[in-house]
Amino acid sequence: MKRKLLIRDVTLRDGQQSLFATRMTQPQVERVLPLFKEANFYAMEVWGGAVPDSIMRFLDENPWERLESIKAVIGDASKLTALSRGRNLFGYNPYPEEVIEGFNRYAIQSGIGIMRIFDALNDVDNVKSSIKYVKENGGIADATVCYTVDPHFHTKERIIALLHAKLLPYHIFTDEYFVNKAIEMEALGADMITLKDMAGLIPPIRAGRIISLFKKNLRIPVDFHTHCTPGYGLASSLMAIMHGVDIIDTAIMNFAGGPAAPSFELIQIFCNKLNIETGVNLDTVVQINNHLKDIRQELAEVDSYKMFPREFDITKDKLPKDIEALFDRAIVFAQNGKQDDLISACQKIERYFNFPEPDEEVKFAEIPGGMYTNMLSQLKGLKLEKLLPRVLEIIPSVRLASGCPPLVTPTSQIVGVQAVNCVIDENKNQSFYTTKSIQFVNLVKGQYGHTPIPIDEEFRYKITGVRKETPYDTGTYKKQDNPTFHEYGDVKLAQNAKEELLLELFPAVASEYLKNKVVNKYLDEIHRIEDEKHQKYLKEKEAYESLSKPEKEQLLMEGLYKF
Repeated sequence: MKRKLLIRDVTLRDGQQSLFATRMTQPQVERVLPLFKEANFYAMEVWGGAVPDSIMRFLDENPWERLESIKAVIGDASKLTALSRGRNLFGYNPYPEEVIEGFNRYAIQSGIGIMRIFDALNDVDNVKSSIKYVKENGGIADATVCYTVDPHFHTKERIIALLHAKLLPYHIFTDEYFVNKAIEMEALGADMITLKDMAGLIPPIRAGRIISLFKKNLRIPVDFHTHCTPGYGLASSLMAIMHGVDIIDTAIMNFAGGPAAPSFELIQIFCNKLNIETGVNLDTVVQINNHLKDIRQELAEVDSYKMFPREFDITKDKLPKDIEALFDRAIVFAQNGKQDDLISACQKIERYFNFPEPDEEVKFAEIPGGMYTNMLSQLKGLKLEKLLPRVLEIIPSVRLASGCPPLVTPTSQIVGVQAVNCVIDENKNQSFYTTKSIQFVNLVKGQYGHTPIPIDEEFRYKITGVRKETPYDTGTYKKQDNPTFHEYGDVKLAQNAKEELLLELFPAVASEYLKNKVVNKYLDEIHRIEDEKHQKYLKEKEAYESLSKPEKEQLLMEGLYKF
């Protein structure tokens, strides 16, 4: 009997977010939905992440309507999945229980079957509420352990630390660290566990080892999610499969590779060779991929790479013998733990299929690609891009000082922005941390939760003015204003509970979106009334013109018609 591997397709959320800044329009999404219904993926990631914010901000679309329209087509053919940041949901500060409960309840009512819940600090306390509310509302709680690496200190920094009689920590993010987090989440009631490698930094051997430990220590299904930015993605996914992972995240070829997830088609070829059944309808995948190419061409302005994968029909195209042999050798290398050879073989496969080359700068810096590009953009805006090497050099010390948070959204951006601030301070002959972002202050203060290692009390006092960790007090949370627009017919900005949630979760973006919606609805109503009046006028005029001359004169004398 063949082993079964479940596929979570991430094309419509993570794929388009990684490659095209989440700019797929509703009509573009709807174009491929009937085919996705026939594709037989176990699950489809379609919502959460940057989707709600981006489609309001750039496309003037309603996030709830997008989710509901996808559910209306897909039905129960695949489970729809979304991504949220636990207690922070989509923002930075934690939300009170009623907001967390409301979000998860309405997301599940609108079509979400699996809610993937992660916390940027891997603080289990921050995912507890979401697991509870997802399960209470009939959803599947997918609790996520975020993969990260220890800070990589340069020799100079280690020497300076030794001179000051300090030991730089190492072995923070051990295999046991990730396993223990997963066990804690399972104990909270998680229905599945995902090892989520947002930066694509996990090498194959470690991916296989951690997945094996998860399978040994957990009783619930295990999912593996990674990206291809530094060049490990395909090789690490293969290793996860060979070490018993239950579910793997992939994107269809034209929305895969580079900063996105590995290509489903390449994973399917490996599964064919390993006698593993995915159950996916390959004929339908080919059709979806053809549509995705057209959509990608339409998204050219926001395409990160503008390089398309090789045309490939997995149902009938034969691979050249040397490429076929690369797949076979990759499997042998994985079986024998030859990591470098495995990575090399997988990168040659991706090169043949014309996927982007590994990002060596991101690989060397051991930081997420988005963090790298954001820091570069910040420096370019100040015409200080020459300072980037120094920024990369001090990231480990900034990260260490702030409790060594995993570099995932939003902590990756917080640490990155602060590292840039420190180097700019240094460039002005000022001391580090002269300039501090409010988010960095809150991170060090303890507002986002417990950091992986304790923060030095004196450093916390220097940055925040307090020595003790100070959790965020949700009792001080102030609900967003929901004004009434008297000038537009006495209507509220948010007119139902779902719109109120958008206002809470995305205050600035949702305010503008909802106001535009109110104004447009009001103007549409004005135009409708004016059009009705005009149509009535035309009908009356037509009736008048059909009358005889004496009848017209009589009506005019009575003041009933005045044309």
